[in-house]
Amino acid sequence: MTDTNDSGAQPQAENAAAPGMNILGQYIKDLSFENPNSPDSLLGGEQPKLDINVNVTVAPKSEDRFEVVLTLTAKAQRTDMVMFNVELAYGGLFRVTGVPQEHMHPFIMIECPRMIFPFARQILAEATRNGGFPPLLLDPIDFAQLYRQNMAQQAATQQPGEQKPN
Repeated sequence: MTDTNDSGAQPQAENAAAPGMNILGQYIKDLSFENPNSPDSLLGGEQPKLDINVNVTVAPKSEDRFEVVLTLTAKAQRTDMVMFNVELAYGGLFRVTGVPQEHMHPFIMIECPRMIFPFARQILAEATRNGGFPPLLLDPIDFAQLYRQNMAQQAATQQPGEQKPN
């Protein structure tokens, strides 16, 4: 007995390309760690205020390849001094296939940074530890929520009657 149907037609699901993503490469584009007030910044004192910023940028490289750069910045300071300032731009080159064009932007802006975040997080933790501080372990980031916030912010700043860029 065989698994073919009488019409000889293939099931439709097998003909459609399933969405897929491959990481072709990962790399540090830029890494900067500043400890401007060492060794005084290492002597303890009040709990520092920590400011953390996250940014995602995408640069198309071909029809199905995209460079995604996750930039993480963190600045720790007390009232009397900056303890450290660190910036990491961590990139990945991705091949994305089978994603409908109308879903491509959110897919790339959410799934790609989600894949490289753990590696960037580890580099940031090691940089702060090697700078003489406890490792800075960032909490997981909800890139879907970050995407929604950025889209809402862009919509709010768009002028009435202005067309959205595609």
